Amino acid sequence: MTKTGPVLAGFSDNKPDTGPRRTLLIAGLAHALHDGFTDLIYVMLPVWQAEFALSYGALAALRGLYAGAMAGLQVPSGFLTRRFGGRAILAVGTTMTAAGYTLAGLSGGLIGVCIALFISGAGSSTQHPIGSAAVARAYGKAARGPLGTYNFAGDLGKAAVPAAVSVLLLVMSWRYTLISISLVGFAVAAIVAIFMPPIGRPVAETVAKTGEGRGGFGLLFTIGVLDTGVRMGLLTFLPFLLKDKGAELPTIGLALALVFVGGAFGKIVCGPLGARIGVVATVLATEGGTAAAILALLVLPLAPTMVLLPVLGALLNGTSSVLYGTVPELAKANKTEHAFALFYTGTIGAGATAPVLYGFFGDAVGVWWATIAIAATAIAIFPFILLLSPRLATK
Repeated sequence: MTKTGPVLAGFSDNKPDTGPRRTLLIAGLAHALHDGFTDLIYVMLPVWQAEFALSYGALAALRGLYAGAMAGLQVPSGFLTRRFGGRAILAVGTTMTAAGYTLAGLSGGLIGVCIALFISGAGSSTQHPIGSAAVARAYGKAARGPLGTYNFAGDLGKAAVPAAVSVLLLVMSWRYTLISISLVGFAVAAIVAIFMPPIGRPVAETVAKTGEGRGGFGLLFTIGVLDTGVRMGLLTFLPFLLKDKGAELPTIGLALALVFVGGAFGKIVCGPLGARIGVVATVLATEGGTAAAILALLVLPLAPTMVLLPVLGALLNGTSSVLYGTVPELAKANKTEHAFALFYTGTIGAGATAPVLYGFFGDAVGVWWATIAIAATAIAIFPFILLLSPRLATK
């Protein structure tokens, strides 16, 4: 009898998946929605600061509520998947995410917004493990390309949803804006529930890895945490840096869209680049470039900053695709899925806590010095990747 496996393991063959393209399309749609809903918070931060008179630390805590719920509930969502099936849990999670933003729009104060963000983050905890595993199950050995498409869909959502919210804010209040955008989430939840092919329930990994891990996963994990901290910390401060340069709300929304479009390009380019020139060289280039671009962001006027933002986005996101592809190499035999689960939880958890730490630091010393600290964190990755170098496979 087959035993139940880890959260990110493959799926059982209880029901054959006859629609791989449909699975990819709907999983990609859900990925775009959840990632877009996650990052529309950056557009809302200046609005909530004005509405509730919040400090930078408090604003970062709002972002941390969402990201913390998303990170901490991935494993429990996997337990639910084993009992009720992935399609049902993904549909329920998407409904929760949309309902959270509806509640935020209907709430009368800050406490209601906090509760709403936690509910939305909890709903989004279902998306990454279920969506990626659904695509992998649908395509089997040919899943590498479709998984790349699935990941790219998330970046499209990050670009589209914040931009759409910025436009809606021009014609309606922020409360009606959140209620309106949440309707899209309810529609996607219905699509998942009705049209997504059955995913089945997760089972244990049946194919063992052919090689032993080389160790060094802790170093890779540390690099991933620091890299995520740089990315999320900068995105938290970016709207305020742009506001100081004279940017209005629509310009800020456009700026975030440029960062996210650049990030999607960085994910596509840096993965193959890491395979060609090596993980170490690629990470050194992306993190060094990130630090330089962040420092340039502080001194450039608004127009050159807007030109720089897609490049900055590519550098910010490029490292993550290289690190993600290195996880299987450093995982122990038969522990690849577990390693991915740990890596996801760690990086998403860093996305929740790092903005809070940088936010309180910004309250103490100002946004300018806090942004310099973020650039310094990118440089701090250098010794870790150099220590990891001997443990990486060489061709």
